[in-house]
Order: sequence, then C-alpha cells, then structure tokens
Amino acid sequence: MQRLPQLTIEEIMVIAGIPQEELRHTRAAQDWLAAGRKEGRQEGRQEEAASVALRLLNRRCGPLGDPTSARIQALPLEQLEALTEALLDFHGPDDLATWLTANT
Repeated sequence: MQRLPQLTIEEIMVIAGIPQEELRHTRAAQDWLAAGRKEGRQEGRQEEAASVALRLLNRRCGPLGDPTSARIQALPLEQLEALTEALLDFHGPDDLATWLTANT
C-alpha cells in the first residue's frame, strides 16, 4: 500500500487479484485493523485523561485560560495522569503554574 500511494484500495485489489470483500479476512488487513484499534484506544484514553484533568483543575483552580487548557490537552498520557494526582494537593492556579513549569 505504501508503494502505491496514488492508487485507491479498489485499484490495488484489482492488481493483487484479491476480491475486496475478501481483503478484510487477510492477515495484513487484520493487522491493520488491530493497529488502528490500539491507536484509537490510546487516543481515547488521552482525550479522557485530559478531559478529567481539566474538569478537576477548573474546580480546584478556577476557570483556566485557553492557552493553559491547550497546554494541558497536549500533555502525554503519563503526564496527564501525574497532573491528575498532583492537583489533589493544589491550592490554586499558582500551584498549577508551578507544576506545568516543572513538568513540561
């Protein structure tokens, strides 16, 4: 597929001689689907962790500005999880600013 980026899936299937309805049952297609599911789960976990962190931070620190919210949403999952734990000890927005400076 990478060698023929200009072709559609239908054109590649004609060249390979594989009926499109049978493509889904090939090992390659199963591997692609599994990789896509894994990537989707990771993205979902990332988005949910950012959402939880932002909701909790809004309660603990007050409304966050757009730049701060964007900065938090861009954190990797591991840092979002660490932030969610750390914010339990925050007393206000200064603690958040200090954490972001130290951890990003």
